[in-house]
Amino acid sequence: MKDRFIEGCASNGHDARVAEKIWKDWEAFAQYAFNKSHSTCYSLIAYQTAYLKANFTADYMAAVLTHSQSNLENVTFFIEECRKQGIEVLGPHINESGVNFEVNTKGEIRFGLGAIKGAGEAAVESIIQEREAHGPFKDIFDFAKRINHRSVNKKTFECLALSGAFDSWSDYHRRQFIAANDGDISLTEKVIRYANKLQQEELSAQTNLFGGSTGTTMPPPKIDSIEPFSEIEKLHFEKEVVGVYISGHPLDNFKFEIDTFCSMSLATLADLPPLEGKDAKLGGIVSGAEHKLTRTGRPYGRMTLEDYSGSYTFIMFGEDYLKHKSYMMPGIFLFIEGRVERNSWGEKNLEFKIRNIELLNELGIKRTKGLEIKLSVADVNSDIIEKIENLCKEYAGNCPLYLKLQDNDSNINLEMLSRSFRVRPVNEMVKRAKRIPEVKIGVVS
Repeated sequence: MKDRFIEGCASNGHDARVAEKIWKDWEAFAQYAFNKSHSTCYSLIAYQTAYLKANFTADYMAAVLTHSQSNLENVTFFIEECRKQGIEVLGPHINESGVNFEVNTKGEIRFGLGAIKGAGEAAVESIIQEREAHGPFKDIFDFAKRINHRSVNKKTFECLALSGAFDSWSDYHRRQFIAANDGDISLTEKVIRYANKLQQEELSAQTNLFGGSTGTTMPPPKIDSIEPFSEIEKLHFEKEVVGVYISGHPLDNFKFEIDTFCSMSLATLADLPPLEGKDAKLGGIVSGAEHKLTRTGRPYGRMTLEDYSGSYTFIMFGEDYLKHKSYMMPGIFLFIEGRVERNSWGEKNLEFKIRNIELLNELGIKRTKGLEIKLSVADVNSDIIEKIENLCKEYAGNCPLYLKLQDNDSNINLEMLSRSFRVRPVNEMVKRAKRIPEVKIGVVS
């Protein structure tokens, strides 16, 4: 641009030496001014956000979550960040949630009703306006009676229910809103019909001969009992309507297996160069799978695995695909072993080469060579022994059980193999054992 600037100055009658001087000043200025201005702005913003995060942590994180609402990976990351800081992130609540993420009176972060897919912006605004104008909704029938049914339809009801927004009303559970016994209709349909009839009666303004109200009140419909969702089903629907798991994670049932046998999280695979040549053991739930053909007709597949940290998509060709394709099924829990290495074609890019796949459900039983119960000599008493024995009886299996007694005063450790008990090393057993304060669990693998 220098030549054009100098020529422009000359054509406008400016001294060439002045033009050169100005250009040189600009060049010197450009070497530091742009970076300096940015660093000044960023340092101010960094100070302000650090102050907010340190002193108003929950409010700050609620704002960050709201800002990231359109990016579900970021939402998952920041929810985990909140939990690390001891801040509970709770699901939607019909009497507490706003449109976006907000902090409640207990300092917990609530999902906003606006984050629920299928609820509809107009419906959410209508619900919040009614609640602010006339107070909290007492139950599902009070909710249905008060809201505007032109904005809040059947789909809105079902999405709110599946997200957990109605969970505060313990008389109903999520499955009742979308399913029914044979020959019956769902709770959602019953509630909508009930509300429509009430509104029709109010519009007709029925009165008796003397001009007063009829004094009769329509009773709410009977709610049939129905089997609730399993924990996995509940979480599946949560993710479907909100985009993330809220009340838990499907992998919570495999925490023992993941902590014991997995060497890294899936998020680590986002940066493959430092992992070149290294083995990895991973665990997660299959969230997506595709079976495809190349242009030459060779079969291949894509499988996306998800854990607490994020997700990663594995691509398998040829024999690898044929060997492992039966595991490519959304919703199943897998343990994957492999290595990061360069492929043998094209630009020889790095990839994660799968060597072995197993079901996560069976991993603890198959790979645990022994379960070790660690106990201090000072804590041994009849009550502790009874608790351990009852646990071993409940989870009887084929895995050897070791008792390791520790005497800290004498610095003596004594390990003994149980002749009476062999156990089934599964997540629930380990979780129950950890509830006994005096007991520590170890794994011989």
